[in-house]
Amino acid sequence: MSTDVFSLWIFLSSILAGLLGSLTGLGGGVVIVPVLTVLFHIDIHYAIGASLVSVIATSSGAAAAYVREGFSNIRVGMFLEIATTLGALLGAWLTTRISTHSIGILFGIVLLYSAYASLRQRHTEKGHLAPDALAMRLRLEGSMPTPVGPEKYVAQHVPAGFGLMFTAGTLSGLLGIGSGAVKVLAMDQAMRLPFKVSTTTSNFMIGVTAAASAGIYLSRGYISPGLAMPVMLGVLIGSLAGTRILVHAEVKTLRRVFAAVIVALGMEMMYNSLAGKL
Repeated sequence: MSTDVFSLWIFLSSILAGLLGSLTGLGGGVVIVPVLTVLFHIDIHYAIGASLVSVIATSSGAAAAYVREGFSNIRVGMFLEIATTLGALLGAWLTTRISTHSIGILFGIVLLYSAYASLRQRHTEKGHLAPDALAMRLRLEGSMPTPVGPEKYVAQHVPAGFGLMFTAGTLSGLLGIGSGAVKVLAMDQAMRLPFKVSTTTSNFMIGVTAAASAGIYLSRGYISPGLAMPVMLGVLIGSLAGTRILVHAEVKTLRRVFAAVIVALGMEMMYNSLAGKL
């Protein structure tokens, strides 16, 4: 396969990854890292480096649209970004201490758990919850547009959400996934924010988290321009298309698409890690 054809396949795969990442709030990294390592046999450190660059592009491309539509909660995102940035620095440091096979297995476990937790749906989207005192003090509240008018909400269980965000940041730096999977689960299930607010606020946050760890990967030579460029462009195009679809999509459909794709990728990632193919 020539270099041009190889880059074209990387580019097309990245478009699909960006579309799915934008629709689910995961970021394209959760899809593109397994694709690069499993299908294209690229070293996982370089796959993670390219993924982090694409995550920054995805967040930059999608976040503006979601903020304009009124779904993203900037105040909640910036507060939680304190925890994710500190975790991202820790995760990037851990990459030199953990083997490639271990990273692959951990990646698969994170994907499988994310699919399971996403389908549990512990609370209803339109339920009325008692105000959380800490969230009210920090003003972690807002409203989102619905067909019948603005729907108000207040964050719940702020310490639990903050702790999960530190874990999300660590996974981002270690796996290069933007940690959108854990961020969505933390906001949707721990903090009881509406699912669309969780996915769009996650899209806003993942770029900042990825930038914190991308600098460390760049200094170690794990970001290759020849690989990062088609990945970044493809993911960006896919994410922009996803923003146009998300505002009209059904939440149940998003959850099912999210679960089906990451289960398949997670199992493939774990198998290849255990078989020594990564």
